[in-house]
Formats: sequence, C-alpha cells, structure tokens
Amino acid sequence: MSQSVNTIYLLHKYIQLSIKADNFCIDATAGKGKDTVFLANLVGEKGHVLAMDVQPAALEATEKLLQQRNLLQRVELILDGHEHLSRYAEAGTVDCIMFNLGYLPGGDHKIATKPETTIAALEQGLQLLKPSGIISLAIYHGGDTGFVERDAVLSWLKQLDCKRYTVLLTDFYNRPNYPPLAVIIIKEEI
Repeated sequence: MSQSVNTIYLLHKYIQLSIKADNFCIDATAGKGKDTVFLANLVGEKGHVLAMDVQPAALEATEKLLQQRNLLQRVELILDGHEHLSRYAEAGTVDCIMFNLGYLPGGDHKIATKPETTIAALEQGLQLLKPSGIISLAIYHGGDTGFVERDAVLSWLKQLDCKRYTVLLTDFYNRPNYPPLAVIIIKEEI
C-alpha cells in the first residue's frame, strides 16, 4: 500500500464502496474542497453534490479547486452552516453526507464546528439519507474545544437506535497527538 492509512483514507475507501455515478451527496463542511472534489468525481456527470461552509474563504478555495479539476458543474456551493442541511435537500434523497469536524486547516481556530450545531446537522442528516445512505465523520479533537465536541458527538452516536442505524468508529489507538476519529453511520433499510 503506497498511501499511509489515516482517517480520511479510511472514510474515502468506505465511501467509494457505497457511492455510485448519479448519486446525490453533501459535503457539510467544505473546508479546502478536497472532499467536495472526491464526491464530485464519484457521482459523475449525472450526479450532484452540495458543498456547504460558513466561511466564504472555504467556499472560494473549494470553487477554485473544482474549476481546476473541471468539476464545478456537478457542485452547488452554499454559504451556510451545516445545521441548516434540511433547507437544501428533501428527506430520503441523499446518498452520502460528509463532515470534517474542527476548524478550517490553516484558518482561525475560533471558527470551528460546535457540538450543538453538529448534532443538529447530524439529526437532520439522518432524515435526509436514503435507506442504506451513509454519513461520514472525521472528528478532529485535539486542542481548543475539540474534546467537548468529540464527547458530545460520541455520546449522541451511542444513543442511536441500533435497529435503524449502524455506527462504525475507528480510532488510531497507538498514534500520538489525538489523530481524528473516523465514523461511518449507515441508515439501515427497514
């Protein structure tokens, strides 16, 4: 294996197994645009991606990256917080929602995801997912306020009905400096 295994690598591998051309996906925390590009490639020309962020600089970076890769036509960029997901998609229509929790890499650490808005977004996300749809979470939790958000999200995940959702959690247990946790939520077909 030429690429080192990390949180994003694991999440991307799982998503690649689940997402097909023509799917509808949401990048709920666009950041620098790498996950948006990843999703836009997976859904193909007939698919659609929404990319959201609260920071104009994040959406500008995402747009630039999409233009460089000739993928902008597959993506709708939205300046809004992920706690407003349900404004942009109908219940039962989304195949995948990706979240990277924390702050914009290289950005202001005071502008970061928060437990209350993240959990509100996750609750809405569960409603938006199709049966067999997935939510991925990269939970960056070192320093600043990341531990508070991590603990709140993990507590929320633990209470999800196991008949309706499967939650997979991966921790790089022997790595230093609080590597991000990888979480996949699968909406079961009932």
